[in-house]
Amino acid sequence: MNETGNDKLEDDGKLKRKVYEQELARLHAEFVKLQQWVVHKRLRVCIIFEGRDGAGKGGTIKAITERVSPRVFRVVALPAPTDREKSQLYAQRYISHMPAAGEVVIFDRSWYNRAGVERVMGFCTEEDAKRFLQMIPGVEKAFVEEGIILLKYWLEVSPDEQTRRLEERIEDARKIWKLSDMDLKSYSRWFDYSRARDEMFLATDTSWAPWYIVRSDNKRRARLNALTHILSKIPYKELPRGKVELPKRQHRGDYREPDYPLRVIPEIF
Repeated sequence: MNETGNDKLEDDGKLKRKVYEQELARLHAEFVKLQQWVVHKRLRVCIIFEGRDGAGKGGTIKAITERVSPRVFRVVALPAPTDREKSQLYAQRYISHMPAAGEVVIFDRSWYNRAGVERVMGFCTEEDAKRFLQMIPGVEKAFVEEGIILLKYWLEVSPDEQTRRLEERIEDARKIWKLSDMDLKSYSRWFDYSRARDEMFLATDTSWAPWYIVRSDNKRRARLNALTHILSKIPYKELPRGKVELPKRQHRGDYREPDYPLRVIPEIF
């Protein structure tokens, strides 16, 4: 990469798209190596992404997964719990999605819903939230002692940038689906969320499952930084691979193209 210093940046301070795409391609190649190592060593990896609405969780997860196999990298984004799930142990529906050997599970929001949106929006009692904060470090310790690699990321977005992104969702027909009534209600509760976040960090930022903060006002930088950090926290090696060559195709023999009418779509472009 030839660009250095300010040559990497646009006038507004954002990382140039060309630089971003070059670095992302390099990191994607490393994630392919990681994928092969995870399968080879039968590792179990769990990555949690949390943050306010508009912080960039979805884009960061997409950056991780777009060049790897969905059979190895599995994304979990659970809807609101059913009545049956509400009657179960709180963490039960999340535990059922934890990785098996040779898997990386990425939670787009996780059991920490109880410490965030459920607490702030009144979907659980204060007693429920405090009980969760006391209980979950022990649960996570059990995960880690069982051999699961557990990484927890909080994407931190500023109030102004969150406003800009949510307004963009309102105006962009491709993004309006991302904005729910709950997002709008949550938007007005910035400092309630801040207090809930602070208490969550205090109770659950442990030596065995620490929280890592990703500053996400600049999406490109945030994604590259998050991907780089994940790779640094999971020891892996590139597996040796033999030279790959395409085999020769078989001869046509007596095969002939079918003569029945095929439904070919219109070639508009």
